[in-house]
Amino acid sequence: MIEMTVAGIAIDTRNSQPIVVLKENDTLRTLPIWIGIAEAKAISFALEKTKSERPLTHELLLTTIERLGYEVKQIEIDKLDSQTYSAILKLHSKEEGKTRMMIDARPSDAIALALAARAPIFVSPEITVNAVMAADDDTAEFKHFVSKLKASDFKLPGVTSVTPIEEERDADAQADGDEGTSPDSK
Repeated sequence: MIEMTVAGIAIDTRNSQPIVVLKENDTLRTLPIWIGIAEAKAISFALEKTKSERPLTHELLLTTIERLGYEVKQIEIDKLDSQTYSAILKLHSKEEGKTRMMIDARPSDAIALALAARAPIFVSPEITVNAVMAADDDTAEFKHFVSKLKASDFKLPGVTSVTPIEEERDADAQADGDEGTSPDSK
């Protein structure tokens, strides 16, 4: 297995689809993986170490894994079948004598989880032989573009703005003549 890190999120200019770009450590070789908008936003949040008011899916999964007494040891992107990558979460028990677990996952979910858990990302050598591209002269321009991306750059189709749940509750409560509650007042 070859260790890679997340170089960033890019946008395919042909179809506006997000791409998570993995970079092989100590080389200029990269692996682009096309993902969805929601997954790009989750990975971007994890890259920026942005905390949301409510747990995102990868944060919920990490909390569940940890409360069950396991830790994310690493993730592996292990297969490419019909232009679809597969990944495995490798979990180790925090208690002696317990078994290790391997769980099938989508690469985008596994990458977001690995970032949240600060776990390494590995890619099968078979994938890197066929799918990894060498960075070219546009590398500096690409790195600059990627470094400027934020989670807020990714919009879900049909959604013009997002109002946090607590603001909606407070607005509803005020409309009903109630003062509303906030998480801090409990």
